[in-house]
Amino acid sequence: MKNVLITGSTKGMGRSIAIAFANEGLNVAICSRNEKELLNFKDELEEADAGVKVFAMKADGGNKAELLNFAAAAEAEFGFIDVVVNNLGTFIPSSILDDTDETLNVQLHTNLMPAYELYRFFGKKMASAKKGHFFNICSVAAINPVVQAGSYSVTKYALLGLTRVMRLEMQEHGVKVTAVIPGSTLTDSWKDAVVDPNTMVLPEDIASAVINIYRMSTGANVDEIIIKPAPGQL
Repeated sequence: MKNVLITGSTKGMGRSIAIAFANEGLNVAICSRNEKELLNFKDELEEADAGVKVFAMKADGGNKAELLNFAAAAEAEFGFIDVVVNNLGTFIPSSILDDTDETLNVQLHTNLMPAYELYRFFGKKMASAKKGHFFNICSVAAINPVVQAGSYSVTKYALLGLTRVMRLEMQEHGVKVTAVIPGSTLTDSWKDAVVDPNTMVLPEDIASAVINIYRMSTGANVDEIIIKPAPGQL
């Protein structure tokens, strides 16, 4: 049985991706700062498929020490981690000139650094095993910057750049790297907005794309996939 580790895994896209991988028959490692949400989601995943193991650990993915403790504990529990989904992210709507002193730093340590650290933790192990797959959940803001979310755009641009470097480093070792680039997706970032779900990408759409990419043959890699609302960006 194969194993997947997912950050930002109890809400939105991460939650849907975790459910999809559990339905695919992979053991799932999840973390969250909210222990109650985490344990409830663990129970939900286990009840849906009794044959799937779920490892849940309270951890702040934006904290390097806690993130790497989670990665090491998941590896100790499951053994080789076949898939890493870097989904953790935060959206702070602010132009760069209006940022607080912490706006960029918070987003760097949520949107970029966890993916960097998990790549450093798992990359050589996957390269040595000649197998594995990294999925980095980026954003269309990495391609078309949003002036009302300047620092967010910068960090997602950096995440896309990291993903491209990862792919080049890993391709000779048979390890796959995919950038998933969603447009306006109905997650908690939109919880205070009045929107029509039919005009947005759903978290389940992102999960479906990830699973279908994962299912491809050994020789096929999807470098980047852009998924945007059919009526256009909100």
